[in-house]
Amino acid sequence: MGEYYLWIKALHIIAVIAWMAGLLYLPRLFVYHADVPKGSERSEMLKVMERRLLRGIMNPALIAVVILGGALASAPGLWETGLWFYIKLLLVSGLIAMHMVLAAWRKAFEADANIRPARFYRMINEVPTVLMIGIVILVVVRPL
Repeated sequence: MGEYYLWIKALHIIAVIAWMAGLLYLPRLFVYHADVPKGSERSEMLKVMERRLLRGIMNPALIAVVILGGALASAPGLWETGLWFYIKLLLVSGLIAMHMVLAAWRKAFEADANIRPARFYRMINEVPTVLMIGIVILVVVRPL
């Protein structure tokens, strides 16, 4: 993997940026969607936007993040570098769980079955940001 390591790392970072964009934007779409009447033209437009974001950007980016991250994790000695790496994996698992929850909520909007107010989605929108901050600090600073 030696000669390809930096290419894999670059592609991993690109995939993370695309995935994070979706994780930050989809809840914002839910904020807008929660405030429009079910079955309205605007609601139908938001359904299309949410579906395309999830299926066209977020899902492929998540797959790339996991595959490329797995390749990077196979680097010799990484697993012995400290506690930071294990905490990072835990936080990444939280982002993956958030992705799955957002996908389920998108299905609820698709079926006009959303039961949560816009305020809920405004608060949820902060979860990926907090997890991302923790991940970046752990990777760059390696405090543990």
